[in-house]
Amino acid sequence: MERKQFDLGDIVQMKKPHPCGTNEWEVIRMGMDIRIKCVHCKHSVLIPRLEFEKKMKKVLRSAAAGDAESGGAS
Repeated sequence: MERKQFDLGDIVQMKKPHPCGTNEWEVIRMGMDIRIKCVHCKHSVLIPRLEFEKKMKKVLRSAAAGDAESGGAS
């Protein structure tokens, strides 16, 4: 199975929604464990990397794309 690509600051979609009703999360810490923060209610969760990769559906917005767009405009 191919490993999913994600980076710090990315907004990801999880397979199951959070109890607050959204399934969009921001990646705020990476390592052996991944800390994600709910975009809607700001609740954060620390889960093992393998579990995160199983539960993540896709990357909705990449932090790298946002940096590239705002970096040139001054």
